[in-house]
Amino acid sequence: MEMPELTPDMLLRAYAIGVFPMAEDRDDPDLFWVDPRMRGIIPLDAFHVPRRLRRTVRNSGLRVTVDSAFEATIEACAASTELRPRTWINDRIIMLYTSLFHLGFAHSVECWQDGRLAGGLYGVAMGGAFFGESMFSRATDASKVALVHLVARLRAGGFSLLDSQFITRHLRRFGAVEIPRSDYRLRLAEALKQSAEFETAPSRADIEAVLRGDPS
Repeated sequence: MEMPELTPDMLLRAYAIGVFPMAEDRDDPDLFWVDPRMRGIIPLDAFHVPRRLRRTVRNSGLRVTVDSAFEATIEACAASTELRPRTWINDRIIMLYTSLFHLGFAHSVECWQDGRLAGGLYGVAMGGAFFGESMFSRATDASKVALVHLVARLRAGGFSLLDSQFITRHLRRFGAVEIPRSDYRLRLAEALKQSAEFETAPSRADIEAVLRGDPS
């Protein structure tokens, strides 16, 4: 169902009931609501980091920041590449989520290599839920490193739900699972009652616990 107009407040209310917007294509000006029958989530206490990625996180030399380049991150997620010729992020989505960023609800995790933005991700935080939206890489495993740091931050900040919306083979390697819409809504309702802090930075020990697969 297409929508004629959407405000940041309406977008937050939609997230609170488990619905999110997408576009058919980067150049399509319209948006439609999505409410998947099966929802992808990444259990924070069962997050799995493949062995090679553990070495990358520890030794890659990538510098990780948070909320320092939100607009550049969402623009990079919207850009087409050889491996991803089409994206669902159009100008309306960029404008809306940038507004949420300035309101303190949307966040980005960035990876830098030699002073250049090499990868990252963005999403929306409400209560104890984080809704992951999209990620990108311009260097090997940069988006995966960002995801590891996101999970460490969510665990440190007291979050209980990491919503990935859909499941891909890439996300399954990290422990992502699909749950029915009804189950997701129950988990979402509980998470929204919680008070979590995205601003709480994980310690080195927090990141190492994620790499080892220790439960939070």
